[in-house]
Amino acid sequence: MNVKIATAQYDISFLENWQHYQSKAERWVTEAVEQDAKILLFPEYASMELASLFGKDVYSSLSKQLAAMQSLHDDYLDVFQTLAKKYQCIVQAGSFPVKIESGAYRNRAYLFIPDGRIEYQDKLMMTRFENEQWLIQKGDQLKCFDTDYGKIAISICYDSEFPMLARKQVEAGANLILVPSCTDTLAGYNRVKIGCQARALENQCYVVQSPVVGNAPWSEAVDVNVGAAAIYTPVDYGFPDDGILAVGELNAVQWVVAEVSLSACATIREQGQVFNYRDWPLQNAF
Repeated sequence: MNVKIATAQYDISFLENWQHYQSKAERWVTEAVEQDAKILLFPEYASMELASLFGKDVYSSLSKQLAAMQSLHDDYLDVFQTLAKKYQCIVQAGSFPVKIESGAYRNRAYLFIPDGRIEYQDKLMMTRFENEQWLIQKGDQLKCFDTDYGKIAISICYDSEFPMLARKQVEAGANLILVPSCTDTLAGYNRVKIGCQARALENQCYVVQSPVVGNAPWSEAVDVNVGAAAIYTPVDYGFPDDGILAVGELNAVQWVVAEVSLSACATIREQGQVFNYRDWPLQNAF
């Protein structure tokens, strides 16, 4: 089955009010849907622009940002659940720092399905910033989600740099891995980019990256953002020779849109020049 995917190079705004955020979210979704996209991906921590609604005393403090944003969590879910239904598209809205029952925070990426379902994947491998400064804790479950286009998985930023995680998701049936990312240096962006390309090659699947871009000097959390969105593929018959189906202009604010054939993953695993997916277990002999 062929489907168009739109992956965002998303800018952090300083929001005037909640209505400004709702309008921005709908504008982005509308622009993707007008290009016939059915699966939309936003970046990691795209939600952090919501901290601007609380004033300087809050948005200049990492801990206060996390606490204040919990009051908008349900409204945030409602916005994207409504948009997914209205435009009949799957929306991975980036990630939101969610306070769980224990009082800890998790970096949670929600997946909104047109039938009203809301799924999520928590980040599993935490960066130094999340561990040492933000005190955000890792999740405890690796998931795969059923959709009309087959199984979809989410690997949040740093998670994409760990091959065993993606391998388990693909073994569970995912031919598409969505990677919302947030990186503040070119090196950081390239680490995630290289990870995404490696996961696509190893598993003979599609991996899609979406970064936050541009500067938000008012925010201590997402003040500098570097990256380009891309759709990565297996490197074999019928796919691009460099494994890059589409890539955006570095640091531009834009959608990157391309059509993928998820069924082609099964074909290439059976008839490709190489059998990376099938031969994975052979490593164990060494």
